[in-house]
Amino acid sequence: MLSAGAECVFMGLFLYISGVGANSICALKGSSVDLHCSAQLPKSSMKWFTVRWEDNKKVQDQIFADGKRVNISEESNFTITINDLRESDKNTYCCSDVNDKRDKCQGGEIHLLVADLQVKVFPATAEKTVSLMCSSSCPLTECPVVYIWYKNTEFLYQDSSPWYQELISSEESVTYSCALKGYEHLRAPEVSVASLTSACFTVTYAKGRMCSNQQRPEDEPCSITYPREVQVHVQKTEDGWYFKLACNTSCPQTEAQTITWYKNRKLEPAPQSVPSFSPVSYSCAVEHLFSDEVCIQDKYCFRVNYVNRMICALQGSSVNISSEYSDPYYQQWKFKSWYKNRRSDMAAGEELIKSTGRIKFHGVMNSHILTINKLNKNDSAEYIFRIGSDAGRWPAVPGVTLVVTDLRVKFSPSEEVTEGQRVTLTCRTSCPLTDNMNYIWYLNNQPLNLTKTQSKYLVLDPVSSEHAGNYSCKVKMLQKSSLQKMLTVHRRRKWTQAAIRIVVLLLVVIPTSIFLWIRRKMTSIQSPRTETSFNLEEISPGQVYDDISAQPIEEDDIL
Repeated sequence: MLSAGAECVFMGLFLYISGVGANSICALKGSSVDLHCSAQLPKSSMKWFTVRWEDNKKVQDQIFADGKRVNISEESNFTITINDLRESDKNTYCCSDVNDKRDKCQGGEIHLLVADLQVKVFPATAEKTVSLMCSSSCPLTECPVVYIWYKNTEFLYQDSSPWYQELISSEESVTYSCALKGYEHLRAPEVSVASLTSACFTVTYAKGRMCSNQQRPEDEPCSITYPREVQVHVQKTEDGWYFKLACNTSCPQTEAQTITWYKNRKLEPAPQSVPSFSPVSYSCAVEHLFSDEVCIQDKYCFRVNYVNRMICALQGSSVNISSEYSDPYYQQWKFKSWYKNRRSDMAAGEELIKSTGRIKFHGVMNSHILTINKLNKNDSAEYIFRIGSDAGRWPAVPGVTLVVTDLRVKFSPSEEVTEGQRVTLTCRTSCPLTDNMNYIWYLNNQPLNLTKTQSKYLVLDPVSSEHAGNYSCKVKMLQKSSLQKMLTVHRRRKWTQAAIRIVVLLLVVIPTSIFLWIRRKMTSIQSPRTETSFNLEEISPGQVYDDISAQPIEEDDIL
């Protein structure tokens, strides 16, 4: 259940236009939400309304509870509960006294947004790989948020980071999905990635609604080919006074792709021609992949771009967050600042970052770098660079999302195994690390001397009892290692020579006994007066297994 008063950290990627403000709430489609009445002393005459504009006038429509999907509780100060949220529930709500002749919703409006959960695919810095993010169409207000990942419909892991832990290569037969803890029944549609090249990658969605530009039934799969690079191309016209803009991509554009344009970070139709002295910036996007902002001439307009929009870094390490900007020659602002945004409410969440012993700023020409040393989990946030009065006049921009992760050891298939199995150890992180790392593995606090280059994976095949113990991992150049995790290896009982001899004896004695018993029966039928007795020694199965277990057990050599 989501409450309108909830506040939390949002470690996702902010879009240009999120639509979430101070009196807004974003809830997951299919979930339930509580909206609280803003009146300090609610009366029995309080009612709930939706608010819309018609002919430049505010129109209020009263909401009636049906006792099922919509409920209004007088005992809870006229809180309205909406169950099984739908896209049609996206609206502006307010409660007011029906006997009050003034504006019923003055100052107490709540903007409700309904989010769709989706696995978004982004090109990674490593060639022919992509990264996955569990994303919602608006920053979810509920907290804390725990993301659950699925591979081929099977549970994989859960974590507080919305980014999938590994980089993905082309695997058309493998599907990925995600959900929020507590809402496992509201999974995002499955996706698979194929045709990964240095220029393009193709994503297949299990639900047609993910391909907004294609006329497909909602429950049928669809595919979109994405470019790894999106750029705004500026070309001067023949007269020299105007410029034409084009959204260029690293692979051929198709009808399945949706291309959008932004003017000063606001959604706009595709520009036809732009004067050479234009003071505005432009950018374009293919679905959720944005280009950098460009100006026709830098000396006339503001623009801010970032070298990397997503950074995954380890606790205790250092990170450089770099921006590139331009500002008009007639407004050379001295005020250049970095802001940290840790809440879904963009305006209230921005916190001015000040220089400290751990945080430094560096400005060179038209670039500005924020350096954070000795990273900790509280540094996970979105970082935004602003110039002069930028904060007052510009809409929110997608900044740089920093995720700070620790190291954790994971055993597959389990932390309890039997001798002879194959065990894979992974030095896990909450997000795919940006840079290639060299790893060191430890067993009972002692470094393992491996002949091959040590990676984030350690394979024990076959595992033996000598592999049991406490494992940890670390990245070279960093002092802090992961917490230790124990691997338990159960011994596998082996057949000894004595046990084999007993089994062979049983295989001989039992059939012989059966044969003699049948012969005796036949003889007694033919000669009822003749009696023959056989003295067979009974062999107790319990005694046999006791003998086996008493024998010494052989051990495999360690790898």
